[in-house]
Order: sequence, then C-alpha cells, then structure tokens
Amino acid sequence: AYLINVGRGKLVVESALVRALKAGWIAGAALDVFEREPLPEESELWGLSNVIITFHIAGTTPRYWDRVTEIFARNLRLFLAGEGLKNLVDKESGY
Repeated sequence: AYLINVGRGKLVVESALVRALKAGWIAGAALDVFEREPLPEESELWGLSNVIITFHIAGTTPRYWDRVTEIFARNLRLFLAGEGLKNLVDKESGY
C-alpha cells in the first residue's frame, strides 16, 4: 500500500508514518503537505528512499497563475481604495 497526502498535513501522524515506512508496513508515501510546513530539515522523511516529497504544489491547475494574478490585481485595487482584501489567510486555521 502507498499513502498519498495532498490534503492536510495534520491528517497524518508523521512519526507513525516514518515507523510504518521503515518497517515496510507501507511500501511508500507521496507527501505534498506536512504537520509543520515547511518540512523541517531534521525530519526523517527526507532520508527515506520510499518517500516522494513535493512542496505544497498539488493544488496547482492549468489556470493557477491566471487566478493568482486576478486575485492579486483585485486585492491591489481594493487596497488602493482603502477597502478590505479578499482571500485572506485565517492564521488560526492555517489556511
């Protein structure tokens, strides 16, 4: 079995995942999100040959950069007009 997590890092207990990967209970993992981001340099996940790590890019779509540009331009107009911005990060929830 392989574990793929492109959703939320906190869905997976990384210490348990590392144990499962080392013991062969799970054949491999592909991870785009982590308990802490960016993934700490000291994480054992970096050294496992049966793990693929990407940098929170799984949500990228063909129109991604078009949408980012549209959102930025809209927020710039709102900011210059002294109005509230859209698509703000909720620091408490982390996204």
